[in-house]
Amino acid sequence: MNLLLNLLEASPSVVMESAGGDAATQAVSQAVSESATQAASGGMNFGTIGMIIYVIALIAIFYFLAIRPSRKRDKELKEMQASIQIGDDVMTSSGFYGKVVEMNDQVVTVEFGTNRGVRIPIKKSEIIGNKAPNVSSESK
Repeated sequence: MNLLLNLLEASPSVVMESAGGDAATQAVSQAVSESATQAASGGMNFGTIGMIIYVIALIAIFYFLAIRPSRKRDKELKEMQASIQIGDDVMTSSGFYGKVVEMNDQVVTVEFGTNRGVRIPIKKSEIIGNKAPNVSSESK
């Protein structure tokens, strides 16, 4: 667009000087080369800055939609695992519900089953919830 505007601005002076064919050709070629240089330098700067802004915007969107919520969930899970105490009802990563009966630093012994006779040691990091199962007894 700038190229066309520059050519239109330069064309009246070229038409007035068009008595000699060589002078007119030189003036047009000079105007075209100057406007092409200006357009290229202006376009390159905006293109480079635009690309940088675009990449920064993509990184920001990715951070706020993917990384930040994931870190928040991980932090909440670590806090929950650190707050587990003996007697808590928990859910393991495999989907089993049980009750904590013994604890060490990284190993928790959980009692599973309805009669609470099955005790299995599991890693503390394998506990993903600290609530009892929602079991409703609707037998008539």
